[in-house]
Amino acid sequence: MIRFLFKRIVNGLLILWGVLTLLFFIFHALPSDPARMLMGQRSDKASEDAIRKELGLDKPLMVQYAMYLNDISPLAFLQDDSEKAFFHHEDYGNTIKLIPFSGSSVVLKSPYLRRSYQSNLPVITVLKQAFPNTAILAVTAMIFAFAAGVFLGAVSARYKGSWLDRTLMTVSVLGMSVPSFFAAVLIAWLFAFVLKDFTGLNMFGSFYEVDDLGRGEYIAWKNLILPAFTLAVRPLAVFISLSRNSFLDVLASDYIRTAKAKGLSTRKIYWKHALKNALNPVLTSASAWFATLLAGAVFVEFVFDWKGIGYLVVKSLETFDLPVLMGCLLLIALIFVIINIVLDLSYRWLDPRVKLS
Repeated sequence: MIRFLFKRIVNGLLILWGVLTLLFFIFHALPSDPARMLMGQRSDKASEDAIRKELGLDKPLMVQYAMYLNDISPLAFLQDDSEKAFFHHEDYGNTIKLIPFSGSSVVLKSPYLRRSYQSNLPVITVLKQAFPNTAILAVTAMIFAFAAGVFLGAVSARYKGSWLDRTLMTVSVLGMSVPSFFAAVLIAWLFAFVLKDFTGLNMFGSFYEVDDLGRGEYIAWKNLILPAFTLAVRPLAVFISLSRNSFLDVLASDYIRTAKAKGLSTRKIYWKHALKNALNPVLTSASAWFATLLAGAVFVEFVFDWKGIGYLVVKSLETFDLPVLMGCLLLIALIFVIINIVLDLSYRWLDPRVKLS
């Protein structure tokens, strides 16, 4: 188990390094000038040059890349002379000096994602404000999609070949083919505009709203319904089809036939014996879909004005706020790596025949 975890963590770190490297060189090829954006209307050449020097943008691209790796790494190389140092930043905060030597040190610190070009807030602060909204949205959508998908897939397998089975498979195919952006616009228009008198739902709104009477913020649960349902449409469609096929495979196995021969009820066979083994492929898909929901939330959050990571990605693209954009995408990649490690560990619990290697 420990060896397996070590290998997966190393692989995860290599994946994160690859994502970071790719994003860094792609975004630094964009025609944007952070110094001009920070200065705005007050821009002048001397001030822009000073900002470029402060941000390290006057250095060669590979040096900038090394500086970014140094900023984001928990183990960092620092030089004590800040005027001559490539690797020095006052925003590192508390550091633990591990290996001191002449004029320099290797230190342990928190990863530093730099500051937003627009708000000048630390990127980690911006992410802390936005991520809870996306997490609530994605988790709600995944719970609904997984529970409903497994249940409807089991029902479809139970009544294989019936009109109910054909209807569910048709709905599944339609759900998989609908783009998230189109589904978001359609669902917002239908349930929050055409049927608003019946649903009482808003077309726009975030998880927290300000009370009109000046009593501060409150949680607007109804604003979660439409974006969560929209985000759940595609994984729900996939889970229905996947669960149906998985249940059919399990129900055709020898131990299920033995259970039937012993006179066990259909309900007990389905939910006690077949369900656990039928979940493996669904869980595999769910892990990938959860990370996809975090990325796919970009369109849904933008349409419903849901202030989360997806909304932040769109806004940072519009303003070329590269530190925030890098932080958002690296966070999504980190979550994807963690989810896959947790999923591999869950295989062993679901099926003791699976060996971790």
